[in-house]
Amino acid sequence: MGRKYSVENLGRMAYQDVWSYQQKLFKQALECKKDNRLVENKLILVEHDPVFTLGKSADTNNILFNEALLGAPVFRIERGGDVTFHGPGQLVLYPIFDLEQFDLSLREYVFNMEEVIIHTIKRFGLNGMRAAGASGVWLDVGLPTERKIAALGVKASRHVTMHGVAFNINTDLSWFSKINPCGFQDKGVTSLAAELGEPQDFREIQELVEEEFLAIFS
Repeated sequence: MGRKYSVENLGRMAYQDVWSYQQKLFKQALECKKDNRLVENKLILVEHDPVFTLGKSADTNNILFNEALLGAPVFRIERGGDVTFHGPGQLVLYPIFDLEQFDLSLREYVFNMEEVIIHTIKRFGLNGMRAAGASGVWLDVGLPTERKIAALGVKASRHVTMHGVAFNINTDLSWFSKINPCGFQDKGVTSLAAELGEPQDFREIQELVEEEFLAIFS
């Protein structure tokens, strides 16, 4: 089967600008659904300037410093999940998809998004896993060294999605010490670079992610 979506690589961009763009595409997609027109599925790829985002029901106590000391803006957004960090060295994927075109439930969609990262890091000998009661992709689940390499949070309405998955490639992990990532106080965060012991070629990894995404969503 062929590709059911177009890809737009925004490079590095401020969070608020991409968020506004997502909202615009999401609204257009919902209008298409309402009028029984075909939604044009789009996968946005982006790297953000440093920012913290809170899901719609996130606990602000999971931000451990005031905004002046955080060193990055904070936005409360429409996705599920708690607080996370986005910044340079992290690849973020935002699919604005009509899941009915892919014949996927929301649960299956989330599973597939996690699967993209699991397949990507497997190429480097890393065993990505799912953790009970927590979205995203983890390493060493159930062990004291349990840590997250990709965070996931989505919003869906009428089977149309926005927000998505953030994959730590060369991310500066010290930013995560300013929050309880995804609301967890006892779990770590990692990156591909941290696991492999050296910085990775961001564009090369992005191409691998795109390959895996196409294989899973076509």
